[in-house]
Amino acid sequence: MTAPEPGPGGQVPDGSDGPGVPVPEHGAWLRRGISRDGGPLVEDREVVWLQAGSYYADSRGFAGTTSFDGSRVHFHHLTGEPGEDAGTFRWDGANLVERGTNPDGSTFLEIWTPLAGADGACGSWSGPDHHVVRVGHHVVHVDSRAGTYWRL
Repeated sequence: MTAPEPGPGGQVPDGSDGPGVPVPEHGAWLRRGISRDGGPLVEDREVVWLQAGSYYADSRGFAGTTSFDGSRVHFHHLTGEPGEDAGTFRWDGANLVERGTNPDGSTFLEIWTPLAGADGACGSWSGPDHHVVRVGHHVVHVDSRAGTYWRL
């Protein structure tokens, strides 16, 4: 995995240099690190994001739909943690690098690497207070309490 080059003090740059790319329609991703407000790239827990068509589920506890405005990807939360996230994605080899600004003005940078076993069955299902996305051997279930990841 190649991460953005750290600056002074081990910080990772958080600026964006133009329009990004849409997220793949089908993918299973493991977060390898997050930098907040230009701080160091760290990871303190397993975070999995699954994308099946325009539907996604994130093991941190939110799920919904994505859209691309030609520059940024918008994550519209429909289940779990309320809100909407937006970020600019760029490819770095097989990895996706996401940069964005939170509603409070703070910034983030996340590195996402593809998970093996994403080939095969793919879909998204919703019901009262829950959403499930499956991509190959990976499943994320989100409800109002939490997000849960399983590998089949």
